[in-house]
Amino acid sequence: MPRPISKLAPTWWDYTTLEPDLLADAARIDEKKLKGLSRPGFTIHFYDTVQEFYAAEALEYIDAWRQSTPDNPAGICGPIGPTEQLPVVARMVNALGINLKKHDAHFWGMDEWVIDGKTVDTKHPLSFAKADKDLCFDRIERSLRIPEKNLHFPGGDLDAYSKSYDAIRCVVMQGGQGEIKHWAFNDPLPRTGKYKDAPPTPAEYRKLGTRFVKLHPVTITQNARTSGGGNVALVPTEAATVGPRETWKAEKVSIWHPGHHDNPFGLRLSALMISKRLADSSVPMSLLADHPNVHFHYLRSGIGTVAVEMH
Repeated sequence: MPRPISKLAPTWWDYTTLEPDLLADAARIDEKKLKGLSRPGFTIHFYDTVQEFYAAEALEYIDAWRQSTPDNPAGICGPIGPTEQLPVVARMVNALGINLKKHDAHFWGMDEWVIDGKTVDTKHPLSFAKADKDLCFDRIERSLRIPEKNLHFPGGDLDAYSKSYDAIRCVVMQGGQGEIKHWAFNDPLPRTGKYKDAPPTPAEYRKLGTRFVKLHPVTITQNARTSGGGNVALVPTEAATVGPRETWKAEKVSIWHPGHHDNPFGLRLSALMISKRLADSSVPMSLLADHPNVHFHYLRSGIGTVAVEMH
């Protein structure tokens, strides 16, 4: 049977092209069943307060940087979305007096906007590198800061960015989950050419490395909502993103779900597919089913319910 046409963007692949029975199964998952989706290699965590949630996310930065030494440099790859953990990271580093320069600590940004074939610089109001520096790195005391050369952003030489994952241990790659079920900007692909009738196989998609991508319309709309007050015209339609190839070099993949980047249905669908090893590139997050160490973190108040509720 041919796969359904997307209800969101007919010329793209996305989760609405999955089998209806799978979508119905995801919608029926309650909090107890969600917790029960943990399995070896896939661990689900719950947090009762916002403070606990973002403190735990920030502590992953501290843990990764404390493992780094000049002889064995290490670091963390972090998202813009969520961002609430970033000022907490800076405050923890300052309060604990962690000398990131002495530790030879590293950080990778996950992605950056692309306009006219080039990544934007930090003068662009939506720049992810700018957000990382404004919210975290520029708030760390100068004597403790990570050297500029140890901040890796996917701008300019993407090949050098990709190769840095071979030279430095990525202890953990954090991420959020967008409404199109991506991490970073690993969006589903357009429904064209060789992928007109079926999306890329998981094996094909996993070969993708750091690259420029065209963004799914849902991703553009979401970023306008979360970062631009709904001003879609402000949001670029292309981005540079870390790929699955680099993601699989991270020792741990840690996805944080505060409840406002994706909806209650999406929070359930990706967990179900990873738990059951139902990898499908129309739901890029589901490809993490094949990574050996994935953690999903849920703010309990953000889990919500999947129910008809007229407003």
